[in-house]
Amino acid sequence: MSPPKKIRLDKSDKKLILQYADGEFSLPAEYLRVYSPSAEVRGHGVGEGTLVSGKLHVGMEKVAAAGRYALQIFFDDGHDSGIYTWAYLRELCEQQEQKWQAYLERLKSEGKGRDPDESAVKFID
Repeated sequence: MSPPKKIRLDKSDKKLILQYADGEFSLPAEYLRVYSPSAEVRGHGVGEGTLVSGKLHVGMEKVAAAGRYALQIFFDDGHDSGIYTWAYLRELCEQQEQKWQAYLERLKSEGKGRDPDESAVKFID
């Protein structure tokens, strides 16, 4: 998989803009953070990995090349261990809507949320 033709970090909008020959994609920081390819998020074995929640306000401090095959993203919550290969970034672009919906459904099913300042509380009568 070839790299994007252009990579731009928009810190104010908290988005990573990737330009390919066939189009441009805008990936929000929260989406990239919750789908980090790090072992911390993906886990070390088979399965869904760790559900990352409370990242609504996360931003990106910088991005850096990781060799010739990937991008490393440095998030403002201190997370920087995910290496996003060109193939994985393209997958995140092409499947953004489906992956985001799956993430929202998983949050709901596990009683978690996107906002770190809100907690899911169940009141029992």
